[in-house]
Amino acid sequence: MRTARTLLRNLGILAHVDAGKTTLTERFLFLTGAVHKRGEVHDGTTVTDFDPQERDRGITISAAAVSCDWAGHRLNLIDTPGHVDFSDEVERALRVLDGAVAVFDGVAGVEPQSESVWRQADRHGVPRIAFVNKLDRAGADLDTAVDSLRTRLGTVPLPVQLPIGRESAFTGVVDLVRMRAYEWPDGADTYTEGPVPGDLRDEAERRRRHLTETVAELHAPALEEYCERGTLTDTALAAALRDLTLSGEALVVLCGSAYRNRGIEPLLDAVVAYLPAPTDLPPVRGERPADPEAPFTALAFKVSSTPTGRLTYLRVYAGTIRKGDTVLDTAARRTERIARILRVQADRTTEADQAVAGDIVAVAGPKAARAGATLCAPDAPTLLEPPVSADPVVSVAVEARRGLDIERLAGALARLAEEDPSLVVRTDPESGQTVLSGLGELHLEVAVEKLRRAQGLEVTVGRPRVAYRETVATGVSGLTYRHVKQDGGAGQFAQVVIDVAPLEGGLDAAEFVFRSTVTGGRVPQEFVRAVEAGCRDALAEGPLGGHPVTGVRVTLTDGATHVKDSSELAFRAAGRFALREALRRSAMTLLEPVAEVTVTVPDAAVGTVLGDLSARRGRVTDSTTRGGTAVLTATVPLAELFGYASRLRGRTQGRGTFTTRPAGYAPAG
Repeated sequence: MRTARTLLRNLGILAHVDAGKTTLTERFLFLTGAVHKRGEVHDGTTVTDFDPQERDRGITISAAAVSCDWAGHRLNLIDTPGHVDFSDEVERALRVLDGAVAVFDGVAGVEPQSESVWRQADRHGVPRIAFVNKLDRAGADLDTAVDSLRTRLGTVPLPVQLPIGRESAFTGVVDLVRMRAYEWPDGADTYTEGPVPGDLRDEAERRRRHLTETVAELHAPALEEYCERGTLTDTALAAALRDLTLSGEALVVLCGSAYRNRGIEPLLDAVVAYLPAPTDLPPVRGERPADPEAPFTALAFKVSSTPTGRLTYLRVYAGTIRKGDTVLDTAARRTERIARILRVQADRTTEADQAVAGDIVAVAGPKAARAGATLCAPDAPTLLEPPVSADPVVSVAVEARRGLDIERLAGALARLAEEDPSLVVRTDPESGQTVLSGLGELHLEVAVEKLRRAQGLEVTVGRPRVAYRETVATGVSGLTYRHVKQDGGAGQFAQVVIDVAPLEGGLDAAEFVFRSTVTGGRVPQEFVRAVEAGCRDALAEGPLGGHPVTGVRVTLTDGATHVKDSSELAFRAAGRFALREALRRSAMTLLEPVAEVTVTVPDAAVGTVLGDLSARRGRVTDSTTRGGTAVLTATVPLAELFGYASRLRGRTQGRGTFTTRPAGYAPAG
């Protein structure tokens, strides 16, 4: 028997910037009757890109939640950003989603950021299906895009459709599971269904055989039927495709053109057929089964300020919540009252009396719950694993132009950091300036523009600065540090001997590893833990420029205690000062953040662009040419990319584009 929870799908739309995520979401909403007019990104009329900056820039900045109904199922969709600077929004969305549609450009195939969000989804174990979009464009080819899925993502793609027509003549698809054709006449909002066209029948049958053979190799029950019958029934094939999707062993691939409204209805059918309901997935650590009768458990994944007050977005994992209920914020150890429950349609909401396991809703009432907080029944506390925020890599100094706005600016920055945990606000201890740090230049531009537009603040912004790190190139051994302090009463005594060395693995190593080889109880275990804590304190500032230290192995080899004056406090201080001294004596290397840059330019501009990348200390790692266009991939220090967009436009007469993604740290040149 199917329950309401099995008739629900919580899914995200994932892709590289400009692959068509938002347009696809708009078509979902239109075809399901959730909206009555198709929105367009280029017109600034989309439902999910409702923020003025999103409409001005033509990109998605914040993950937007919408809902619609299809084939008796409720679909909760989150349209996620595609730009690398807003990958933290994707991370928080993936933490609460059950499935996803990964959208790929039919011309470009797998692009850098689509690969990044794919890896993010891998980490969260989110089942996916793929939609190859823009098949109506010149140069679009489904088979080439599918090959890029196989080679760049390491997945087993299973195309379940065959395009009817190519490029501008693309009119529909052949469903290889049911062996039926769907075509969309020009200007029509609905499709016509019929038999496979005669000129495509042989190709469709060949692809259907290949699909069934591949599925049989991967799926044991399907193999059994295939051996008995020599083929698979439509029902058995669909069931096997669903199992392979849920397990992540293969990827169902569909195709179409979201802009021309072709291939959308079959994609909606595939969402219902192949992606999981909340009850199909096992609970992750800390979660309870998706049962409305279980104790209430939810994860806050987003916080936003609206003209009517503060909203906290929740994914309800178990139980039921009603207006007026009191819930526990487990980590903060405080209770919050739920004043209202809201069903969200991007920037519009409707009130609901309750939300049950599987729902994604917003609630008004909680005053202090942050993104990542667990809200649960007070009499049944639990703690869910929160999404992990990326470390900021770019900073700017922000100051109010008018003295009267200093307090307002502090409050506005605090609200920004609350809504977006990947933004960090701090005060520089040397200059006293307020420093705003984020994931990229665009990330900070958007944040500052919010201060100006939403808060009406006039601010001055300094030049962006990157977040450097320091690491050990050659360490020291046997450094002895003796901490003695006597100022009346009980004193402090601790002696430690440490070795410091770089971690194996180079720049891909962990940040810090500590171990003890002390024998004979010369340093009690509780003091060993204190030494480790002191070493972690010392990593905050390195000797080269006060930057955080990474990639270090510290070994405590010996030590000494005093019968009265030794304490955890003394050994923590000894660990801190010992490591600081060891780092000063070590050969240190300054590290800077680098990015992988993919530049697409006309062939005629390749030489100029290569010269510019070289001047920016870039190292070209790949170069391909297709159809008069060159695609260059290079690793470039992040500090050299400030202002690169305008420089590239100038050197290519506006025809060049580029994308970036973080590539870790490298020794500063």
